[in-house]
Amino acid sequence: MLESLTGFVVVGVAILVGWIIGRIDLLGEHGRPVLARLTFFVLSPFLLFVVLAQADVRTLFSALLPVSAIAAVAMFAVFVLIARFVWRRSVGETVIGALSAGQVNSNNIGIPLSLYLLGSAAYPAPVILLQLLIFTPITMSILDAVTFGRATLWRSIVRTATNPIVLGSVLGTLVSVSRIELPPVVLEPLVLIANACVPVLLISYGMSLVGQRVLSPSGRRRDIVLATTLKLVAMPLVAWVVAEFVFGLSDQDVLVVVVLAALPTAQNVFNYSQRYDVGETISRDTVFLTTLGCLPVLIVVTLLLG
Repeated sequence: MLESLTGFVVVGVAILVGWIIGRIDLLGEHGRPVLARLTFFVLSPFLLFVVLAQADVRTLFSALLPVSAIAAVAMFAVFVLIARFVWRRSVGETVIGALSAGQVNSNNIGIPLSLYLLGSAAYPAPVILLQLLIFTPITMSILDAVTFGRATLWRSIVRTATNPIVLGSVLGTLVSVSRIELPPVVLEPLVLIANACVPVLLISYGMSLVGQRVLSPSGRRRDIVLATTLKLVAMPLVAWVVAEFVFGLSDQDVLVVVVLAALPTAQNVFNYSQRYDVGETISRDTVFLTTLGCLPVLIVVTLLLG
C-alpha cells in the first residue's frame, strides 16, 4: 500500500507548487487563465491521443467499459435529479456538478494508481475512452449551447467535432483500433508535449486554491457535498454491485472496476468549468475533497476485494 501513495505524492507536490506560484503572484493576473487555455486547447489533446493510441484494443473494449458506464451514468442521473429539479440549479452548474460526481481522474491519478495498485497502467484506458468519446461530446454540446446561446444541431455537431479534446481522443482511438505502429520520429514529439499536460493542469489547479476556502459560504455547499458523496461512496458501491451481480466478472476485474470508480473527480472537470466560466466552485472543491478522500476509500476497497 505504501507504493500506492506515490501517485498521491506526485499530484500533491504539483498542486503545492501551483499554490506557491499563485500565492507569490509569480505569473500575474493572467497566469491561471493562460495555463487553463494551454491545457484545454493543446496539452490535453496531445496527452489523450498518446494514451489512447498506445492502449491495447482488447483492454479498450473489455467488460470494464459497460460497468464503468453504468456506474457513471447512475451518478449523473442522481445529481441531475436533485440539483436541477429540487434545488433549481442552472443547466451549466448542473452539468459541472454531475461531471464532478461521476467523471473520474483516469489520467494523472488513475494511470499511476492503476500501476501501483493493480499492476498495470492500461486498466484506465476504457474509462478514458468512455469519458472522452461519449461523455465529453455530450457535455461540451450542452455547455456550448448554454454559454454561447441557443445553438442548432448542426452547430453543436461542428463544435463537438472540432473540440480539440474530442479530436485528440478520436484520433488516438483510431490509431489503436487500426493497430498503426507510430514510428519514434512521430510518437516521441507527441509524447514530449503530452507529458507537459499533467503538471501544467495540476499547477493551474493549485493556483486556483489561493485565497479560496473549501466549502466556503458560496451557496453551493450542498452541491459539493452531494457530488463528493456520490463520487467516493455511491459510485464504487454501484460499480461493485453491477460487476459482481450483473456481469459476474472475475475477482480481479471486480477489483479493477471498483478501484477505477473510487478514483477522485477528474481535474478536467475543473478545466471545463474554467473554460465555460460556470460551476468553478463546485468542481474545484469536489476535486479537492475527493482527491483527499479517495485514499482511505481505496485502502478499504483493496483490503476487502484485493
